[in-house]
Amino acid sequence: MSHTILLLQSTNKLDSRTYSDYESVDECLDGVCKVFEEHLKKRNPTSPSITYDISELFEFVDQISDLSCLVFQKQTGQYEPHNKEWIKQQIFQLLRKQAAGGK
Repeated sequence: MSHTILLLQSTNKLDSRTYSDYESVDECLDGVCKVFEEHLKKRNPTSPSITYDISELFEFVDQISDLSCLVFQKQTGQYEPHNKEWIKQQIFQLLRKQAAGGK
């Protein structure tokens, strides 16, 4: 359990900056997926269900103006920054683990 802060700027406008904090990296990654799912719901308001594949999720992540996360490192007492590529890599591993039945 490493406290994680998600920093998101959805557009080039500075007022689109937001942050969210989570108790773990996995919760943060789930949060990124939820942001994408909300985006899909807004684009498809009449659709009863939303489905997507990982390539669509990664394309969305790439289109976000700025996305990073800060993961608390207990050993140093500091937050370690991670970029979009790291986030995508971690999402892939998380989804693969969930698909295999482990959570």
